[in-house]
Amino acid sequence: MTEQRKPLLIVEDDIALQKQMKWAFDGYESIVASDRASAIVELRRCEPAVVTMDLGLPPNPDDPTEGLRLLEEIHALAPDTKVIVLTGQNDRTNALKAIALGAHDFCTKPFEPELLTWTIDRAFRVHELQQENKRLQAAQPLAGMSGIISRDPAMLRICRTIEKIAPSSATVLILGESGTGKELLARALHDLSPRRDARFVAINCAAIPETLLESELFGYEKGAFTGANKQTLGKIESANSGTLFLDEIGDLSPAVQAKLLRFLQERVIERIGGREEISVDVRIVCATHQNLKDQIANARFREDLYYRLAEITVEIPPLRARAGDAALLAHAFAKRFAAEQRRGAITLLPDAINAIESHGWPGNVRELENVIKRAVIMAEGSTVNAEDVGLALPTGEPSAVNLRQVRDEAEKNAVLRVLGKVNGNLSKAADLLGVSRPTLYDLMHRFGLK
Repeated sequence: MTEQRKPLLIVEDDIALQKQMKWAFDGYESIVASDRASAIVELRRCEPAVVTMDLGLPPNPDDPTEGLRLLEEIHALAPDTKVIVLTGQNDRTNALKAIALGAHDFCTKPFEPELLTWTIDRAFRVHELQQENKRLQAAQPLAGMSGIISRDPAMLRICRTIEKIAPSSATVLILGESGTGKELLARALHDLSPRRDARFVAINCAAIPETLLESELFGYEKGAFTGANKQTLGKIESANSGTLFLDEIGDLSPAVQAKLLRFLQERVIERIGGREEISVDVRIVCATHQNLKDQIANARFREDLYYRLAEITVEIPPLRARAGDAALLAHAFAKRFAAEQRRGAITLLPDAINAIESHGWPGNVRELENVIKRAVIMAEGSTVNAEDVGLALPTGEPSAVNLRQVRDEAEKNAVLRVLGKVNGNLSKAADLLGVSRPTLYDLMHRFGLK
């Protein structure tokens, strides 16, 4: 085989026809097999994308049984390989059988070289498109990450980290400002893990009074306290075999911190009012917007608990630090809320995008989501302008540093900002930036953008 020509496997027992087909298909590297056994050998050796085969093969060329059996074996060994079967003029029944067994197409004998060549070319093209689709799907985030929208390199690295650590049982601490999507990442950890079929249980430690939090986490026995009319499982026990997400872990009281530490060490709990130790298999994922090391320094958080919780730490950058993501998320939210409100397609006008990009977003993604939802509801027609968004443009210019750094940073931010504006359309982005598409690809590669 040569590197320039693609391998084409021809399964044909007629020597004269073999030569004719090799001559007709000289654009490919033709490999010939005359029976089922040699065809399987060549299939394993050359891994051709396309196979042409006669249904009538030795030891009984007048019976299609051997050819149909070979077709089944090819489909089992190389399901993506496109098989084109050759049948007699009046052999439509066996042609349909071959299609049912996975053949890509069929041609009748005697064949017209031009027609069969066209059929082979098309089969190669279909195979190439399917392989390209598989490569694109492999490059995409896994299904569990589908709710996370970002083009920022730092955020994409975090997504890759989540994908790597999800299969483990390590306890994960997610840090980040309010509204950055900590629970979204926690759910992604669960969805990508072997525990995905079990429960994901979330509890906000700051939203439950201290007096009730212990019973919420560990459960209680009947009669443990006034109003305990029945045995109740806690959140930890409810999440058995699954994932427990403890949001705002920095607000835990010292007493609950001590009990949680014991659970993490022993992996057993005792319900309030009970004496039985209950083993629980659960993965703990925690999150907080607070600086736990400062909390430790001020004796408000246990250091030993911190190191139990922070086996792996993931810190989410705020939205203002994610270049281009505000516009990208705005487009996605506008599309989603337009569908929810049955408004039809909603377009964000350039002045709205400029206002969104210029805002500091102290409330991060949650604030942006609320702003876009209100804008979609309040918009008069099918467009959203800056007035609908209701954001003011801040003043001030960033300070300059090294000239090369400024230029690189400016180019990177310009690319990210424009990609966000045009919702990822590379042709439009290249036009707005005034560069060719190859130049844009080079810039994206240089800055590590996807």
